[in-house]
Amino acid sequence: MDRPVRIANCSGFYGDRMSALAEMVRGGPVDVITGDYLAEVTMLVLAKNRLKKPGGGYASTFLRQLTPVVKEIAERGIKVVVNAGGLDPAGLAAATRELLAEAGVDLTVAHVEGDDLAPRIPGLLAEGHDLAHLDTGEPFTGRDPLTANAYLGGFGVQAALAAGADIVVTGRVADASLISGAAAWWWHWSPADLDALAGAVVAGHVIECGAQATGGNFSGFQQIGDLIHPGFPLAEVDRDGTSVITKHEGTGGAVTVDTVTAQLLYEIGAPGYLNPDVVAHLDTVRLDSAGPDRVRISGVRGSVPPPTTKVAITGLGGWRNDSTFVLTGTDADAKAALVEQAVRARLDDDPGITDLRFTRIGTPADDPADQMAGSSLLHVSVDGEQGSAGRAFSSLCVELALSSYPGIYGMGVPSPGAPYGAYWPTLVPQTLLEQTVVHPDGRREVVPPPPATGPYEAEPGDPAEPYDGGETVDGPLGSVVQARSGDKGGNANVGLWVTDANAWPWLRATLTTERLRELLPEAADLDIDRYELSNLRAVNFVIRGLLDGGATEARRFDKQAKALGEWVRARHVPIPERLLPGYHRE
Repeated sequence: MDRPVRIANCSGFYGDRMSALAEMVRGGPVDVITGDYLAEVTMLVLAKNRLKKPGGGYASTFLRQLTPVVKEIAERGIKVVVNAGGLDPAGLAAATRELLAEAGVDLTVAHVEGDDLAPRIPGLLAEGHDLAHLDTGEPFTGRDPLTANAYLGGFGVQAALAAGADIVVTGRVADASLISGAAAWWWHWSPADLDALAGAVVAGHVIECGAQATGGNFSGFQQIGDLIHPGFPLAEVDRDGTSVITKHEGTGGAVTVDTVTAQLLYEIGAPGYLNPDVVAHLDTVRLDSAGPDRVRISGVRGSVPPPTTKVAITGLGGWRNDSTFVLTGTDADAKAALVEQAVRARLDDDPGITDLRFTRIGTPADDPADQMAGSSLLHVSVDGEQGSAGRAFSSLCVELALSSYPGIYGMGVPSPGAPYGAYWPTLVPQTLLEQTVVHPDGRREVVPPPPATGPYEAEPGDPAEPYDGGETVDGPLGSVVQARSGDKGGNANVGLWVTDANAWPWLRATLTTERLRELLPEAADLDIDRYELSNLRAVNFVIRGLLDGGATEARRFDKQAKALGEWVRARHVPIPERLLPGYHRE
């Protein structure tokens, strides 16, 4: 058909809205519904589930989502593509067939595999692949990971759909590959259609996180009329890769240039957005309003993909535990100091403790109107051996109940702690992988890797020219700047942009790397990369090592840097008066 393919999203993570698949099926016309279930931490969650019970290696919620609408999907000829297969795409494909048989529905199921490298780790090391850490360059030292999954591209999805599959289950493909693969099937693209593929990857990046494209987690949320139940997004992808991001009519939330910009800046690094099939150059993206709840994405340029793809290796690290104390009323600093002194007196010389941290949360109000307004928190976290960081640490905290500061009490039940997850990102040549489609009849089709090229490199940097905006007023950055932040392994990104074109020269001149270090003291000694995306009037920072080894290892309270952007927006900077809301230009 010579019309844009309508590709919807029904899941942004494992645990997203259960009714979303039904909403997308029943809410309006769609050709393909995709679902992303696999965050970096999800693979470890699934690995732990698999250790506890057979069949625990996939996102079982997909089956519960599918059950009430499977007959409608068949009647309307909708294709479904999900990465809910996780660590066991074959298992989920089999379970899906059982569900279809019980429902009396004649749909075919294919699955894509080849991402699981865990059994091959010893062999890869023996062959001379050092599996060096993507950020630190350290050689891999673990020998018994729980998971090791390569990020695959979208041509396995294309091949499965082209052979007639109605439902495609994958393991670890790159998130946007669900969408680009579906678009490649519809338009019969080949690996040489780089600009079209890049456009689809960008559209996929926008809709992969569900309602984040329709106002969820949006720093301008007060501009959105209905965020109680925002609709999920869909992308109308045309032959040349241009797309329109929209949602079903009558659903909550909103699709605006700013909500799409926010998602474009989420969890990215350099402007060259890497996908196993193409490098999509985000600094070529153009966004335009195409009507109510419709945003057009155009101009995306693509280049040949890198010869390598990312592999996420997970395992179990040391033992972790924590306890949170409530500090009420006056002398909060002294109360927190007393707890820290008491805990350190017991643990500082304990060889079984490898990390001990104290984090203050909140500030009590002066003359508080109620008890909660006069309270703040002290969070104590500990890593180490189970004997020291487990029950012994919890008991130590409980023992302070009658012997420490006035009004002491804690939050939650004392815990024995648990092992934390260890995350190791690395790269392998794409030629090492065998992306394989297992068709409904059992036939196995190997999808060849894309043409090899040199590694993609981008140069971060600060602007050269200064900016004079006239009289300034000291105020929160968020008065004129929007933000979206997130995690990429142990690194955090924060993208900041302005809606007003007049504010762009000020933003790019003001938000230098050094200014960000001033605004974020905990990043003062970390490496920071800065990139500009002038078409989006945005700057993107990558703060390396802010999240320790990744979300499963991070010791920050905000483990995935979801609120980092909101903290930056709250910091005060000199803002030109003429850029502030309500200023009238003559």
